[in-house]
Amino acid sequence: MSKSLIDSAGAVRAGEELDLAKVSAYLRAQGLSLDGEPVLTQFPGGASNLTYQLTYANCDLILRRPPFGHIAKSAHDVVREARIMKALRPVYPVVPVIHAICEDLAVIGAPFYVMERLVGVIPRRELPPELGLDAPRTRQLCLNVIDQLIALHTLDPQAAGLGDLGKGEGYVARQVEGWSQRFRAARTEDVGDFESVMKWLADKQPAKEVAIRLIHNDFRFDNVVLDPQDPMKVIGVLDWEMATLGDPMMDLGSSLAYWVQADDDPFMQGSRRQPTNAPGMLTRQEVIDYYGQKTGWSVANFDFYEVYGLFRLMGIVQQIYKRFKEGNARNPVFATFGPFAHYLGQRCEQIMARSSL
Repeated sequence: MSKSLIDSAGAVRAGEELDLAKVSAYLRAQGLSLDGEPVLTQFPGGASNLTYQLTYANCDLILRRPPFGHIAKSAHDVVREARIMKALRPVYPVVPVIHAICEDLAVIGAPFYVMERLVGVIPRRELPPELGLDAPRTRQLCLNVIDQLIALHTLDPQAAGLGDLGKGEGYVARQVEGWSQRFRAARTEDVGDFESVMKWLADKQPAKEVAIRLIHNDFRFDNVVLDPQDPMKVIGVLDWEMATLGDPMMDLGSSLAYWVQADDDPFMQGSRRQPTNAPGMLTRQEVIDYYGQKTGWSVANFDFYEVYGLFRLMGIVQQIYKRFKEGNARNPVFATFGPFAHYLGQRCEQIMARSSL
C-alpha cells in the first residue's frame, strides 16, 4: 500500500515547538527504551488538543498536549483522556497503548501524555481508491466501524474501572438543558431562535436513559484507524477527550448528525467530512436499525435522538460562528457556519413535523 495513504504528521507550527531534551529525559525516566534523539512532527488540526509525533530510531510515539495559551480548566483535560484510555485498553483493545502520563508542568509547561503510534489509514472525506473497496466491501467496513461503537456501548463501565467517570443518571436532561443554554448564549441575529426545537426536545425527552454506558461523544470515521493491510479492519479508535458516562442512544444520535448519505441535499453534502455517502455505506436509518438489532435496545423513538444530535451540532457550529463574527476566530470558512446552523435547525423542524412522538 502507498505510504501516502498512511496518516502522517508534518512540520511543527511556529510557536508550538516542544523541548525535546526534557521530553526524552522524562520518558526514559518512566522506563521507555528510546534510541537516539527524536524528530518532532505535528499533525494538522489542533482546535482542541495538539498532537505530535516523536520519531526515535527504534519507535514512533504520539504526544498529546493542550493548546498553548489560556484554556478553561476542564476543556482540554489530557490527563483525564489518557486515564480513560488506559483503563479501557484491557476491555476495548482498539484503544492505543498509553506509555506515559505527565502532570509535571516543569517538563513542557503543560500536562501531556504519550501513546503508541498506530500505523494505518484514517478515512476522511473520501475513501482512497487505492483501498480497492467496492460496494459490498464498503458496506462491510461500515458495519465493522458501527460494531466498534456497539462494542463500546455494551461494555460494563464498572468492569473497566470507569464507573465514576461521569454523573450518569439524568444525562439526557442535562444535555438538553446544557445545549439549549449554549445555543441561546451563542445565537446571532442572522440565525433563527429555534425555541420550538428546544421546547420539543425538553417536552419529548425520555423519562430515563436507555442505559448508562461509556460514550465516546465524537465517534466518526475520521476518528478510527484502519489496518493498511486489511482496510476493512478497525485497529484504532482515537480522540477520547469528550468520553463520559451517558446514554448510548444520545451518542449514536450525535454521530448520525455528521452522517451525510448519498441522497442528502447539496447543503448537507457540502458539510461532509467522512465517506458515508460512498456506494455500499449504510443510510442513517439502516444504521439505526442495525444498532437496535445488535444491542436489543428499542429504536422506535429514535426521532428524539436524531433531533438532539442535529441540535447539538447546531450548537457547536453556532458557537464557532459567534466567535468568528466577534473577530475571535479567523478561518474564512467559519463565515458559512451561521447559514449552516440555521439549516440544521430547519432539519430538526422537518424531523419534528413528521415525528409520531
